[in-house]
Amino acid sequence: MLISCLALFAGSTASIVNANVELPSIGENSAGLISPSQEYDLGRKALRQYRAYFPLAQDPYFEAYLDNLLDNMLVHSGLPDRPLSLLVINDRNLNAFAAPGGIVGVNTGTFLIAQNEQQLASILAHELAHLSQRHYARRVAYQKSQAPLNWASMLASVLIMASGNADAGIAAMTAAQGRQMSNALAFSRDMEREADRVGIETMASAGYDPHAMPDMFEQLLRASRYRAKIPEFLLTHPVTESRISDASNRSRNYPVKQYPQDQNFQILKARAILHHESSAQFAVKRFTSELNGITLSPLAARYGLVHALIHANRPDDAIKEFELLAKNYNHLLAVRITKADIYAADERFDLALEILKKELAITPNNHILNIRYAEVLMEATQYELGESVLQAHVKRHPENAYVWYLLAETHGLAGHIFEVHKARAEYFILLGRYEKAEIQLRNALNLAGEKKSVKARLEERLAYVRKLKQERI
Repeated sequence: MLISCLALFAGSTASIVNANVELPSIGENSAGLISPSQEYDLGRKALRQYRAYFPLAQDPYFEAYLDNLLDNMLVHSGLPDRPLSLLVINDRNLNAFAAPGGIVGVNTGTFLIAQNEQQLASILAHELAHLSQRHYARRVAYQKSQAPLNWASMLASVLIMASGNADAGIAAMTAAQGRQMSNALAFSRDMEREADRVGIETMASAGYDPHAMPDMFEQLLRASRYRAKIPEFLLTHPVTESRISDASNRSRNYPVKQYPQDQNFQILKARAILHHESSAQFAVKRFTSELNGITLSPLAARYGLVHALIHANRPDDAIKEFELLAKNYNHLLAVRITKADIYAADERFDLALEILKKELAITPNNHILNIRYAEVLMEATQYELGESVLQAHVKRHPENAYVWYLLAETHGLAGHIFEVHKARAEYFILLGRYEKAEIQLRNALNLAGEKKSVKARLEERLAYVRKLKQERI
């Protein structure tokens, strides 16, 4: 979903609204818009609520891939130099959204519909355009500007009814509501067209195919044609023939070129299928049938089959398929890690860890490698080394809830209960669950003993959590 429908406070965040969460006051300014700093702060507060209510996909492959794709486009998007916050949502439906504060959300199901990286990039470029054009602030300003007119129309209708002409009053009220809806829809359509235009410009500047945007729109229509339920993405981003035509006309300003197929996108497409297949056995059948290249690339089919066999507890078959995979694709990190995954599933942890350590020696800060290394260390009961790895990695990714979760679990298995409480507190803060964070910090304080500096830091963190509770949206 895009910010065009202000999905951060409607649509996909219905659960937040239903939880009676109140929005903070946004104040006034001379331009009639929320100031950029207010907009950013509002989004950062909402981010914790997003993490709490969305089913996040704890898969570092999606995070690393999408972070890289967004970074490639960010410098060409016109957005200020602020880090984006990515939410990868474990949902098989195609959807994406952008929200103030640099928040970008992407459903794993988006990889099921997009046919290549260029199409996926078109969705993200559109989302970044909503942010760069400040469509949230502009919608709020528009709604405020329309409020006096709306109230005047409704008041006139009530007065007509009060004068004794009830039918005319009802007709006037209905007409006023229709005008309000029509004006709002026109405003939304204008923002969608603007996001298409700016998104196409961003794609071209960043080296992606601007022709992929109208291609993606057509792909969306084809994918939804035989569905009983319209995808939420299309509800919030209505795709019409005129919109496809507009995007196609704009893309014609750029030369048609051949763009290489990104192999990492194919890996992610296979992982998305694995995430949403009903069972490992069905996944094995699905990928086996795709080996002849019906709808998936040979890479996606073979990679998916190997991992489906791992999940089906068939390591011997998995290693055979892996050898076929590695013949052509061993240059890909995700493929080389796969061999470690097979060994770990077969409880041959020394071999799995050896592969991961070798890769980490080359790229020590790699997100995927650090997460996978820590997970295998936990499985191999090497808890203290796992703590060391995660304590270093959480400094690189302090807002990644899954890293804090893993760190807390590893501390617990190592028997370091004081550290468990501290890590769990940070995890709950990121999820906006401040009451639970407060409990963890109080538990840590009870175990801090007489270490004044440690207690002072915990008290400071506890005060921060209490402040967040008061400001909660």
